[in-house]
Amino acid sequence: MVSTDASADDTLDLHLPAEFVALYGRTGDDLLGRVADWGPADTPAGVFHLVPVHAERDVPLVARWMNDPAVAAYWELTGPPSVTADHVRAQLTGDGRSVPCVGVLDGVPMSYWEIYRADLDPLARYCPVRPQDTGLHLLIGDDADRGQGLGTTLIRAVTDLVLAARPACTRVLAEPAVRNAPSVAAFLGAGYRYSAEVDLPAKRAALMIRERAPRVSP
Repeated sequence: MVSTDASADDTLDLHLPAEFVALYGRTGDDLLGRVADWGPADTPAGVFHLVPVHAERDVPLVARWMNDPAVAAYWELTGPPSVTADHVRAQLTGDGRSVPCVGVLDGVPMSYWEIYRADLDPLARYCPVRPQDTGLHLLIGDDADRGQGLGTTLIRAVTDLVLAARPACTRVLAEPAVRNAPSVAAFLGAGYRYSAEVDLPAKRAALMIRERAPRVSP
């Protein structure tokens, strides 16, 4: 299965002073250049959209996914919908550095994503990051959608969306648990490289990096 564990307790614990947010700039409703406006991605599996989470509409579905044992093994957000609601609302009411999204494929919600500013995340305490580095967490919701290469297809599509929408971003990062071999394989298949192993508070992570392709001079 493809599921990166989000290290949820760490994602928003790094307080950003107001002057720091002002320096880096908030574009629209988030610090990522309005994920809601990134548009669709045409993939071999169909048309894919990242739709920012609306708590009342989306939490019941995402909570069901979080209680799937295959997902729970990495995300550790099992329990009633309030557990997922708290996790999502912490991002929705934050400073915009992390945007939770439902992945919709040909009109069907089928995955959950968190697009986050890795340079403003506690991840930066444990490994070198560059200004504007963008990170991904994800899970594929239903078992029927797993094990068919769909994760690799969608990771590639979302990474392309990030790099197209955020010209200042030169790298997209992910940090699945080292033990999560299917997730590591999916990122490798999507053009990421296995950069290093990093000891984070909740896991030993495989730092996966995809860099923006250099421009070719005419």
